[in-house]
Amino acid sequence: MQFRTELTLPPALVRLSRTTGIFTIGSCFAEVMGRRLQEAKASVLVNPFGTIFNPLSIHQHVRALLEREDKILEDGLVEQNGMWYHYDFHSSFSHAQPEALLEKLQEIRQKARAFLLKAETLMLTWGTAYVYERKDAEALVANCHKVPQKEFTKRLLSLEEIVQDTRQTLELLQSHCPNQQVILTVSPVRHLKDTLPLNSVSKSLLRVAAHLALDQHPSLSYFPAYELLLDDLRDYRFYAEDLLHPSQMAEQYIWEKFIQTYADQPFTDFMAKWAEIQRDLAHKPFQPQSPGHQQFLQKLLQKLTSLAHEVEVQAEIETVRRQMRMQ
Repeated sequence: MQFRTELTLPPALVRLSRTTGIFTIGSCFAEVMGRRLQEAKASVLVNPFGTIFNPLSIHQHVRALLEREDKILEDGLVEQNGMWYHYDFHSSFSHAQPEALLEKLQEIRQKARAFLLKAETLMLTWGTAYVYERKDAEALVANCHKVPQKEFTKRLLSLEEIVQDTRQTLELLQSHCPNQQVILTVSPVRHLKDTLPLNSVSKSLLRVAAHLALDQHPSLSYFPAYELLLDDLRDYRFYAEDLLHPSQMAEQYIWEKFIQTYADQPFTDFMAKWAEIQRDLAHKPFQPQSPGHQQFLQKLLQKLTSLAHEVEVQAEIETVRRQMRMQ
């Protein structure tokens, strides 16, 4: 008997290379996938502006990079408890002086642009179709920075808004980076603050918008992270303690599906070698001073040294050498 509906994914038409650049932007799930790409030693820039949940704010950043909007608008600055933030950026970006914050954000944007223009792949992760707009400026924000809710209007984006904004962004991207692959995902993380019924409405809008975007843009690929958790795994044992985010086991399952779908053969081969080295690095010996463990560390050092021409492993080499000196 079959007890689950497993989602089988066909290989992507364009495969990911480990070395040619992957730019991820969007919700906290973009952080998860980006972190795993980093652990796999891929060339990746992960959420350079911090976690952003709604598609319009995500697209706004992408367009700003492509259109060379270096100047961060001062109108987006907001002060809270003696620290300055910007409505377009995550709260992890703050400073006691507004001028210093603007300078830092401009620097971040310039570095992000340089990476995006050279990247082979852009990965967009939509989290919610709900947005917050400032009442004083009628401007959409990416982060409320704990400003009182009475200062904002919360509303649900229309399907037409998401589709049109996606089309404008992808057309601009096509004109600047014609060979760049775009991967679109809908985050499987549920937004309980919207209530579960309204979260379903929000996710449904995002999923329909993604479907329509696929029909309009041949360079776009949809990765079903949302369906993998909710329809394939579909059990609370695959959720973290908050019952909203995927567990580490679920993350690993989704990650493996992602790699099977998108990674090219050299990337896959490298990951097999790197997984073995990661297991060795995590090894906890019962007898650290034994000759056998010294031989183990020496072999591990040789493996890392052999990869040094392919990937940055200096930190791992120093870790192993430090362990050898401690014996």
